[in-house]
Amino acid sequence: MNPAIKRLSPVPSDLDIAQAAQPLPISEVAAQLGLTDDDLIHYGKHKAKVHLDTLPKLADRPLGKYIDVTAITPTPLGEGKTTTTVGLVQGLGQLGHKAIACIRQPSMGPTFGIKGGAAGGGYSQVIPMEDFNLHLTGDIHAITAAHNLVAAAIDARWYHEDRMNDEKLAKVGLSRLNIDPYRLTWNRVMDVNDRALRRVMVGLGPEDDGRPRQTGFDITVASEIMAILALVNGNDFKSALHDLRQRAGRTVIGTNKDGQPITLEDLKVAGAVTVLMRDALHPNLLQTLEGQPAFVHAGPFANIAHGNSSILADQLALRLGDYVVTESGFGADIGMEKFFDIKCRYSGLIPDCVVLVATIRALKMHGGGPRVIPGRPLDKAYTDENVGLLEAGLANLEAHIRNAKRFGVPVVVAVNKFHTDTPAEIAAVERAALAAGAEAAVMTDHWASGGDGAIQLSEAVVAACEKPSNFQFLYPLDLPIKAKIETIAKEIYSAGEVIYDPQAEKQIKSYEANGFGNLPICMAKTHLSISDDPLLKNAPSGYTLTVREVRASVGAGFIYPLLGEMRTMPGLGTKPAYMNVDVDEDGRIMGLF
Repeated sequence: MNPAIKRLSPVPSDLDIAQAAQPLPISEVAAQLGLTDDDLIHYGKHKAKVHLDTLPKLADRPLGKYIDVTAITPTPLGEGKTTTTVGLVQGLGQLGHKAIACIRQPSMGPTFGIKGGAAGGGYSQVIPMEDFNLHLTGDIHAITAAHNLVAAAIDARWYHEDRMNDEKLAKVGLSRLNIDPYRLTWNRVMDVNDRALRRVMVGLGPEDDGRPRQTGFDITVASEIMAILALVNGNDFKSALHDLRQRAGRTVIGTNKDGQPITLEDLKVAGAVTVLMRDALHPNLLQTLEGQPAFVHAGPFANIAHGNSSILADQLALRLGDYVVTESGFGADIGMEKFFDIKCRYSGLIPDCVVLVATIRALKMHGGGPRVIPGRPLDKAYTDENVGLLEAGLANLEAHIRNAKRFGVPVVVAVNKFHTDTPAEIAAVERAALAAGAEAAVMTDHWASGGDGAIQLSEAVVAACEKPSNFQFLYPLDLPIKAKIETIAKEIYSAGEVIYDPQAEKQIKSYEANGFGNLPICMAKTHLSISDDPLLKNAPSGYTLTVREVRASVGAGFIYPLLGEMRTMPGLGTKPAYMNVDVDEDGRIMGLF
């Protein structure tokens, strides 16, 4: 453990804890893994990128154990997956294991919106916390620039094709794309919550200002280029760059007026996108409060994308550590399923264990407790002992355990402790988890106690990783798109029937006709229910699930059906988190969660 950490009670704010810590020089963190300064691209004293040309040097090393941290269906407050991920890595470190965290880089939208920081919490954080939650090494800015270059290229091409005949186009080396402005799927992006930009008109004004059309903005982490970064694969920098270039080239931005897909290669912008993303390929290295290594790389939206950090970071970590703990977005029905069926499918990496995070408050909510609303005090149902209410919601935990076991992977339940939880309530969760097939169920207190509070969880994970694994995907890729959708809907979401809106039917036929039918499925749905209805809590079954629309991220490599309305540009509330953020007289950041 980093000797500079002095744990206090009551536990101070996350920012106070992070700023009181004395981070190790990042070169010392890297040296724990056998890396030298030649392997690093430094960004100051406490963060660096690890160059992908380190991978060939590690090719003969055995792979470490691979652990995914997921959760039951959460409350709107979240149940502490990142905090558990960091706490588990610190606990494994306390046991003498070389453990590495691999987590997503957060968007600044939620950081300045309602959620606050995403580096973990309490005494289980990644530091420097301010850098983690803000610009870090500029990867998200690179994605923003690359994505918006594509948007500019679309409007420029449409404008010039309207003004030039085929002969003039040919003179400058272009052929007519015949872009259909009503079938464009490529918005602009920015890494700030701004609901006023969800739908905008561009090209207004004189003719030289472009052609008018309706478009909009998404948040940067919803960009397909972000999803591509997280799924790029390679054995070294050159092969990863080649994979990035190929994925960029086949990325589809819409169709022509005959319904044929238009790609970045058609726009002749794929090469420039690759150049802008070149340096972002190298994973970022930071550290936990207790000095363990943490890779922070990529942060795709967990609703419309796969919600997992990068394959490249995991590949590095698995060659460098004994245990690699990564985290998948939202509950196990979303992030974990996508981790297995999309990320593991593209990486070829086999998971050894799932850690399923549960909280007493979330289970009480599923048992019929009052609404949990961010920014408002919790009802007494959540702070007073109520074993009956808790037991009524245990079906949600049991459903997620069954779903993880469908993939043939051992499950450990981590009961993320809050100070209001009672021994009787914790014991009820542990009994239900074991009866549902979990290898172990352990109360963990890493938020207040750091690695010391996660030792029992770490021991259970080490034991589970030694169990035989029979990992298998949920579906083969050669099934028709509808069959894959219905497998997920019925096997993971317990739906009784799947129906498709006419638009979705038309899109599925188009994708299969254009050769995209063999891609995996990335369901876009609410994270607040196993079903497609956020109001259905606990473990609903036998309901009718509706596919409203189906889209394709061909460059990233998945089809994403939309189940309900998906917001890809969040808005700001009446009291956003940025109101608390400032600098003090010494220039230190204040109020960042």
